[in-house]
Amino acid sequence: MSLVIHSVFLPADDHDRSLAFYRDGLGFEVRNDVGYGDMRWITVGPPGQPQTSIVLHPPAVDPGITDAERRTIAELMAKGSYAGIVLGATDLAATFDRLQATGAEVVQEPADQPYGVRDCAFRDPAGNMVRINQLT
Repeated sequence: MSLVIHSVFLPADDHDRSLAFYRDGLGFEVRNDVGYGDMRWITVGPPGQPQTSIVLHPPAVDPGITDAERRTIAELMAKGSYAGIVLGATDLAATFDRLQATGAEVVQEPADQPYGVRDCAFRDPAGNMVRINQLT
């Protein structure tokens, strides 16, 4: 049996800005862009890794979510503490420079962490934490 990470879901409340972050800033491919009413789902992923995707989805659209839960999700997104992802880069410095040049919100410049990795961090346009580790 073989398992891969196929899809990760991150909320996106401004899909055009999120698309610019993931496509233009990180260099991901757009694999799907689907609309339904005023909602939109965009699937992006790293070139050469067709089995791994990030789905940028409208937050809190599940019909089972209450209005109070929607408010909580919106508050957590505004604080940048609702969702996140950790990526890996073969050249962390170049990746940092490329993403910073787009005007993305820098949370942490490249730094050696006491737990053994070198990484940096950004917030995407929806407030999701995007950490990027240096691959060895």
